[in-house]
Amino acid sequence: MKMLGRQLGAARRAAGLSQPALAAALNVNDETIASIEQGRRPLKLDIAEKCDELLGTKGTPAVGVTNLPEIDQFPLWAEEYMDHEKVAIALSWYDALVVPGLLQTEAYARALLSGRIPAYNADELESKIEGRMKRREILHRSEPPTLSFVIWEPALRWPTGGRETHREQLQFLRECSELPNVSLQVLPLDRQHHAGDAGPFTLLETPDHQHLAYTESQRGSQWVSDPDEVSILARKYAMLRTQALTVEASRELLDHLLGEQ
Repeated sequence: MKMLGRQLGAARRAAGLSQPALAAALNVNDETIASIEQGRRPLKLDIAEKCDELLGTKGTPAVGVTNLPEIDQFPLWAEEYMDHEKVAIALSWYDALVVPGLLQTEAYARALLSGRIPAYNADELESKIEGRMKRREILHRSEPPTLSFVIWEPALRWPTGGRETHREQLQFLRECSELPNVSLQVLPLDRQHHAGDAGPFTLLETPDHQHLAYTESQRGSQWVSDPDEVSILARKYAMLRTQALTVEASRELLDHLLGEQ
């Protein structure tokens, strides 16, 4: 969308037209043209064809529109993150409301994804669950990454999916906590403040030692590569590890929670 927008802007300027002039010729709002050129709004085929006639671009915008890739299963940022996740040499993950995706059981993931609003259709749901379970393969790679998880205690107490699913998830976390490449710590409820109050995030180190970060929110996700921004999140994570229970105390809490089931 951004590429097509820039091409349209270049063709408009070459034709000696301003954005308002092109908008008037196409009988659309000025903001529509501005949004298309900035990649914030898709270029529709009917407008692309009219632009071809007005700007003499010989079909280029229309061809671009008809060959745009379809929307993928995951957002672009998420796909890029998962590509890096597969080969990462280190991951540091803080989650506050749910168990981190890499540590979810199938039943737990199904319960979470089934509660999505608006709901997935049956095929989408199964595809999402399959994709999430496939990601767990990195836990057992021949050369697994170094994995650190800090999970806020409410995520462990919330009985997602019901009693049986909750217990199975806690048991799986307990088993994962014993993996030699995994550090699992629980951030307890009794902390008066902590460094993760702005929400969950993940830090990642690539095989060529590039440090990246990824954040998700209700309405989108963000892939962070700016060194200054990554540094801020890395410092937050370092503080979170000091505020969380030790690995041993976290295992004891999991044992306690399992005993309550």
